[in-house]
Amino acid sequence: MLREIRRELPAEPLLYVADSAFAPYGDRAPADIAARVHAIAEFLIDRGAKALVVACNTATSAAVNSLRESHAIPIVAMEPAVKPAAALTKSGVIGVLATQRTVDSDQLARLRENHGREIAVLARPAPGLVECIEAGEFDSERLQGLIERYVRPLLASGADVLVLGCTHYPLIRALIERVAGPGCVVIDPAPAVARELRRRLAAANLLADGGTVSPKVFTTGTADAMRALLARLGEQTVSPVAVEIPARRDERSGGAAA
Repeated sequence: MLREIRRELPAEPLLYVADSAFAPYGDRAPADIAARVHAIAEFLIDRGAKALVVACNTATSAAVNSLRESHAIPIVAMEPAVKPAAALTKSGVIGVLATQRTVDSDQLARLRENHGREIAVLARPAPGLVECIEAGEFDSERLQGLIERYVRPLLASGADVLVLGCTHYPLIRALIERVAGPGCVVIDPAPAVARELRRRLAAANLLADGGTVSPKVFTTGTADAMRALLARLGEQTVSPVAVEIPARRDERSGGAAA
């Protein structure tokens, strides 16, 4: 998501938080996820953020409504790209790879109701993929085996479009496409979200003027681990900073801290 925003809006100063100490979100309680999202949002706003992108489908389903009630700045969120997938499928079957929390979410149920009535929407939880990516395993046998385990049953059920329903998954898109084969379209929602961010900033007269700036990257994990992961992703010049962002119990986040 960060890469697509930089491509769409190179002049914008970007603050990025990787909540590595709490990842993955997919099997966490919604109240705990919401507490994390609110704490991270406040961390970013305290450092001058003029807009927020919730770059996580699971975090969106757990917290975006309460986040928008709490903050007046533009907030752009993620959702599985069921609508464009429904428009692309020729077989009438689309597959959604996501975390368990996103698969079970009201958000995905709403998307199915609104855009999937005439097609089959097969949602498949994909535990282990986020952990492999966070560990920098982009070419391991374990990762390859997990992708085949999750993708092949969707193909066997007739899916000709796969939706990447987690913002980690585009980092292994090439591997997923290799397993899916040329007859299956793989959709990454990140470019559309970056365009929506541009639209929202323009509408609020908040677009930056000219220039190119490097993002400031924070991690709740270790700086060394984040630096190594960024280097694997071609971001050798970015120097991450380790921070502690304690989540708090309050009415906005809807529950307890982790």
